[in-house]
Amino acid sequence: MASSQRHPYEIYHASSPIILLSIFLNCIELMQHTFRNKAFCLPLFVPCRASSGRGNANAFAPSIVGGEIVATIVCGDNYFVENMDECKAFVKEQVEKYKPDILIAGPAFNAGRFGIACCEVCKFVQSTYNIPCVTGLYWENPGVEMYKADCYIMEVGKSAATIRKAIPLITGFVNKLISGEKLGTPKQEHYYPKGKRVNVFHEKDGAQRAVEMLVKKLHGEPYDTELEISVYEKVTPAEPLKDLSTAKIALCTTGGIVPMGNPDHMYAATAKFWKKYSLEGMDELKKGEFESVHAGYDPVYANENPNRVAPYNVLKQFEKEGVIGSVYPYLLTTTGNSTSVADATVFGQQMAEDLLANGVQGVILTST
Repeated sequence: MASSQRHPYEIYHASSPIILLSIFLNCIELMQHTFRNKAFCLPLFVPCRASSGRGNANAFAPSIVGGEIVATIVCGDNYFVENMDECKAFVKEQVEKYKPDILIAGPAFNAGRFGIACCEVCKFVQSTYNIPCVTGLYWENPGVEMYKADCYIMEVGKSAATIRKAIPLITGFVNKLISGEKLGTPKQEHYYPKGKRVNVFHEKDGAQRAVEMLVKKLHGEPYDTELEISVYEKVTPAEPLKDLSTAKIALCTTGGIVPMGNPDHMYAATAKFWKKYSLEGMDELKKGEFESVHAGYDPVYANENPNRVAPYNVLKQFEKEGVIGSVYPYLLTTTGNSTSVADATVFGQQMAEDLLANGVQGVILTST
């Protein structure tokens, strides 16, 4: 155990530093991790010790050298993003109670809200207490771009199926933090660059290294740039509609709304296709006729009223009132949960071709 005399806000390299493991899981992820207690699915914090066998604590603990996992915090990711101040207040209480030297969150892989929850906790704890925090996200997770400058985000796989690779990566990095070992570059340690420049000594000067990189590039050989430039896709906004009262408007969603029974077997996550369903003669999406198959949020309220995710009833009301000219009588739908950027881009292009071919002038695209 760490010395009782240590300051709670310092990194104390004692023989057995205290580590606080912080995990945020939603109900679906809990089931994937074989937790059957329904209490875990409630939107509440459930603090517990790692020895109780909850969360990833039992997987992390054997690989931690010279440290002890003293507590696990569990919270629904939906609850966290909707009650961020309350949740961070709870985390504050636990950090001050356990006085950890390091905090591990996740890993969240490609789960968006889960990733944001992990990163927000890491940012809060690290900035408030100067305690190093580590999490793991897939490169497409929005948390990477939002928080990579605020904490260590390890490069992990897309889903929990890669957990066996993620745990050694994270614990290996944590062990270096515990021992005080000098860290390598982000590429060497497999965490996303934090945007910091560090002076290093090199045998060759910059001109020689630049020429060598250029020669490798010309020969089609692999090379590593020393200063990566971020590339952002530029999207030109469409011109505004001049007259809504004459425009044909379509409804698209990534919220996983499909006909009851999911006849086309829409994926609950990592979608590989999108579907188009006729709404001819309908004024709304009725309960019992449509449902959500999206695995990234609680579908109860969407199933009670599918218009909450795909507001077809509002569009039809606007059509009757003359606010818009007409409604395209089809729903274009897919699931955005963990769907890759590459696949989503193709979906968008295909949807756009369909809409343009049918004279649609404006689109309402809803998420979750």
